[in-house]
Amino acid sequence: MRIIAGFLKGRIIKVPKSKLVRPTTDKTKESIFNYLNNRIDFDSILMCDLYAGSGSLGLETISRGAEKVHFVEQNYLIYKNLLNTIESFKIEPYAKVYKTSCVNFTKRKEHEKYNLIIADPPFFRNDIYIVVENLLINNYLEKNGILIIERSVQTEKEDIIGFNLEPFKKLGDSLIYKFENN
Repeated sequence: MRIIAGFLKGRIIKVPKSKLVRPTTDKTKESIFNYLNNRIDFDSILMCDLYAGSGSLGLETISRGAEKVHFVEQNYLIYKNLLNTIESFKIEPYAKVYKTSCVNFTKRKEHEKYNLIIADPPFFRNDIYIVVENLLINNYLEKNGILIIERSVQTEKEDIIGFNLEPFKKLGDSLIYKFENN
């Protein structure tokens, strides 16, 4: 797994061997960021990487110019790996890592507002529906902010019901859902 663009381009992201981590493929990440490049000026944005895992999506956003990325990861070993990656890339000023569940993180009434939120939960974790509901009810997105969710084609029926939304894009075995705060 590597960073595909920006000042960290080419850096390798170490991924812990765990059933709890399913990193977004480079092809899927590239497609998501190609779409976002036409919608967002990455310079100085505030981004949230939910279900961060290796941190690949948030690290890509930092590499492209984000002012700050908040990573949310609840598993201790994966959280420690992410902290080590941030330290080895020497990007501590751009990153803050929260060791908590995404459900608990998104319940908070007092919080930052994000220009971009990307959620990449384990494919068969259905707490994402609660997380999305919390994000929308608690107004986590800035005006014109975008929420991207990566899910499996195998969960499409449940996702359409859970998000009340059709997938925006199909990439291999992944479906991409998009919410915008217009």
